[in-house]
Amino acid sequence: MNIMIVYASRTGNTEQLAWLIQKELGRNGLAADYTRIEDFDLNQLSFYQACIVVTYTWGTGDVPKEMVSLYEAFERKEVSEMVTAIAGTGDQCYAHFCGAVDRFRDMLYVHSNLAVTLKVELSPQRSDGEKCGMFVKKVVERLYSDPLLTTILSR
Repeated sequence: MNIMIVYASRTGNTEQLAWLIQKELGRNGLAADYTRIEDFDLNQLSFYQACIVVTYTWGTGDVPKEMVSLYEAFERKEVSEMVTAIAGTGDQCYAHFCGAVDRFRDMLYVHSNLAVTLKVELSPQRSDGEKCGMFVKKVVERLYSDPLLTTILSR
């Protein structure tokens, strides 16, 4: 199973969330490649069966500039069969809490097989561990509900 977790983090909060998601995937018996967006080769995107995007929100609800190239790659490439998920951190004091998550969600819904979204207030807390577990469970369910992937996994 080829799963990618690609993230952007400015303060470390989003990186911590990405790490929690990776840990939960491991608890479900799945391994994932895990990388910062700056180190991700966008040409490799189509080689993954699943991609989990983890981002922070910039300004008044915008996708951070370092994530724009990934956003655009999902729009350009043929990824309609790819299982995707989007998670992010934000601050509820802003009018558009986790706006980048919403923007990715709307785009991924159109261009991919979107499984789930997750928004976390600031830095992940103990209670967010359970949310990450449910998030990963939805990703795993979507992966195993795909007949082609189920055949590949059973080999």
